[in-house]
Amino acid sequence: MTTTAPSDVRPDPPHSPDDGSLAEFGYRQELHRSLGRYASFAAGFSFISVLTTVFQFFAFGYAFGGPVFFWAWPAVLVGQLLVAACFAELAARYPISGAIYQWSSRLSNLTFGWFAGWIMVIGQIVVVAAAALALQMVLPAIWSGFQLVGTDSAVTSQDGAANAAVLGVILLVLTTVVNIVDNRVMSVINRVGVTAEIIGAILIIVLLLTHSKRSPGITFHTEGAASSGLLGALLVGSFTAAYVMIGFDSAGEMSEETHNPRRTAPRTILTALAAAGLLGGLVILGGLLAAPSLTDGHLGVDGLSYVLTSRLGDGVGKALLADVVVAIAVATLAIQTAACRMLFSMARDGQLPFSKRLAHVNPRTGMPSAPALVVGVLAAALLLLNFASPDAFLAIGTTCIVMLYLAYAMVTGPLLLRRLRGEFTSEGTDETGAKLFSLGRWGIPVNALALLYGLLMTINLAWPRATVYDPAGGHWYFQWFTVLFLAATVAVGAGFRLYRNRVVGTGSPAPETVVQEATV
Repeated sequence: MTTTAPSDVRPDPPHSPDDGSLAEFGYRQELHRSLGRYASFAAGFSFISVLTTVFQFFAFGYAFGGPVFFWAWPAVLVGQLLVAACFAELAARYPISGAIYQWSSRLSNLTFGWFAGWIMVIGQIVVVAAAALALQMVLPAIWSGFQLVGTDSAVTSQDGAANAAVLGVILLVLTTVVNIVDNRVMSVINRVGVTAEIIGAILIIVLLLTHSKRSPGITFHTEGAASSGLLGALLVGSFTAAYVMIGFDSAGEMSEETHNPRRTAPRTILTALAAAGLLGGLVILGGLLAAPSLTDGHLGVDGLSYVLTSRLGDGVGKALLADVVVAIAVATLAIQTAACRMLFSMARDGQLPFSKRLAHVNPRTGMPSAPALVVGVLAAALLLLNFASPDAFLAIGTTCIVMLYLAYAMVTGPLLLRRLRGEFTSEGTDETGAKLFSLGRWGIPVNALALLYGLLMTINLAWPRATVYDPAGGHWYFQWFTVLFLAATVAVGAGFRLYRNRVVGTGSPAPETVVQEATV
């Protein structure tokens, strides 16, 4: 193994149109480059996973916002498209695994970028756990035999929360195995799953709209909502959209495994988010229009599963719910894969404990196996919180959103500073000789709005609302869970950085890159 140790500032590398070489960044190609354009799109779309997250959080958004919570959806979509446009520029310039970590450290310095990557990867691990919990919203509605613990399948009940943890752990075992087996197997499962999800989403939209009982004007009503006023309803209702529309950067995470990544990744980042935003918005609208009742309490507890089975009948409804199960499984797989690539990228730079092991890529499979095991085990451990209280479901879900939003801001912030100083350009060409994706003169206003939106949403999501996080009272740690978890994450990261710098040498930054020799 050989290392280089330049200053803490990571300079821009010279541009190279060669998508098969990572030498310009100080790395060598180890991951198998086998993903095409659709596979790259699938990486981003499956992380977002409209069916997984909409079915998981629809009931929550409706319970607090009523029908008007729908309007938080387009607002969040516009904000995230601003962020995605900035990321598309960076994906063209830095087609490297560990996107958030790599982008942030190259736009600012290695220390700041390390914290962005650290917060992002911990957030991704929490997202894996949250995605796996979504099975509880669907499987017991298909067949009561999937309720392995107790009899109450509601995710807000003690039985439902415990059962969600059991089902989630089983799913994590399967996704971990797939993330170890082979790059191509993972890609095939991902593509097939995304195709099934898109077809299923379209069918759900068509069937719900053709079975609608009311007009779209209902989306301006707040009946059935918690008494928090219109603004409060929209702010809390935005949790649903905020949770859905994250992870589009996964197309950038998979850059080292994608053909022509400078050209492909920017486009798939934007198309994955746009497609998910459109389909998700229509699914929510269809659910509101087709629901048997807006005031009987079912919509705020059972969500869309209740709408499908009650309006479309058990046969069709359960068939569509089976498609949602596929979406949940593929989403969990994709999120775990993204977290694995982040761990791999940081470990390859020698920036994590046990870096050598975490950075090892099996030359036969093209997969870093150790990160898959780490992510799977840690996500499963988080699921154990669900045995403690049903409120853990919301605490886990919100925590992961906040961490990803903060990590995103740690990219858009330094990027804006570079633009204002005139130090950022997207000059150069992609693998086909075309100009790199660029916002041009719109770069500064788009970037500034993306940063402002990200910071405001981070505050909104992390705000310790007792009515949201501890409705029953008596669990102050759930009310403050997001803030406490984020503080603990930063504290642990800071402690590791201090320890590591002392080991490397007082005042010496960690090596910028680690170029590995062939290992078996």
